[in-house]
Amino acid sequence: MTTTWIAAHRSPVIRPDESFHILEPRGFTDQTLRQSLRLAGGGEAVRITLSNRYGKEPVEIGGAHLATRTTGHGIDPATGTALTFDGAPTVKIPAGGELVSDPVERPVTAGQELTVTLYLPGDTGPTSYSLMPYDISHAAPGDQLTAERLRDAEEVPTGHFGIGADVRAPEGTRIAVAFGDSWIEGAATTPGLDNSFPAQLSRRLTRGWIVRQGISGNRLLTDEVGTHLLARVDHDVLAVPGVSHVLIHIGLNDIGAPGQLAYPEPAPIPTAADLIAGLTTLAERLRAAGLTALASTIGPYRGTVYEGYDTEAGQAVRREVNAWLHGDTHPFDAVVDVAAAVADPAEPERIRPEFDSGDGLHVNDAGAKAIADAVDLSLLDL
Repeated sequence: MTTTWIAAHRSPVIRPDESFHILEPRGFTDQTLRQSLRLAGGGEAVRITLSNRYGKEPVEIGGAHLATRTTGHGIDPATGTALTFDGAPTVKIPAGGELVSDPVERPVTAGQELTVTLYLPGDTGPTSYSLMPYDISHAAPGDQLTAERLRDAEEVPTGHFGIGADVRAPEGTRIAVAFGDSWIEGAATTPGLDNSFPAQLSRRLTRGWIVRQGISGNRLLTDEVGTHLLARVDHDVLAVPGVSHVLIHIGLNDIGAPGQLAYPEPAPIPTAADLIAGLTTLAERLRAAGLTALASTIGPYRGTVYEGYDTEAGQAVRREVNAWLHGDTHPFDAVVDVAAAVADPAEPERIRPEFDSGDGLHVNDAGAKAIADAVDLSLLDL
């Protein structure tokens, strides 16, 4: 059987030097960093990707290790193996660069939890990082690369070095990339349960799977938080091995974040025409690459607790963009009505109480499931 490498997990990273931080960036010095992931799909071998995309200096990796996770920062030592890079157990990730490990010749399955442990002997400086990793990370002093459990471990809420995984799967395996903001990343869903709406949707599929490329706070048109969506397409979608479909949720932060950041002063926001032009450009780029482009309506957020985020001007833009998406002039292959799946029937601009994470802007696990259940699986013919 002919096989090929297919993405099974991704962690998009942001710059540590942005002017606004949802969670603070950090670095590591003479520390062991342990991070876990859950594979969206399986194969006969696995390889791990590391990123120093926004680092200003090379990062020294004094050792890297892969094992099956038990609980928390625990690993099963019997499953442990050293990760190598072109045969070497140590490596430097160049500034602005990324690395892919040598293959680990071991069958892996969808839903399997793996733990990647890195020993970082030098001062990494602030790292390229992810806001909402699959689960809480852990750091511990010194070299504890192969420890069954870390000694004196501290919790690290962020993910670092863009931990990703590819699996060697049958040729012809196709996947979808979920691309966008916090609703894609799974903000406010339970850490460690993989309950974002793309993950729950992926578990409904009978063929192929979905990997997430969501960044909380991300916008379509302007940077921060993270590089804006239109500028992320090449790296975070087109370069993902196995991608054939793209499911997008974006726009909330374009219309909400400016007011939040400027509060109590007013702030200009993009017009509906601006967002429509940006979404049109996005769809055209994806379709020109031969991909199926699936948009989604912008989710409800009326009454969010974040002061300045909810404005009448923003709500008007949301209504106009969603009306365009409901029409027949948009350039997407199809549209998923994310907003309708979680809107309060009595007040459609708000999230239903049972789906509200508590902040009025993000859905909880049940809300993510409602979105996943509302997607017509025929749109994801992988």
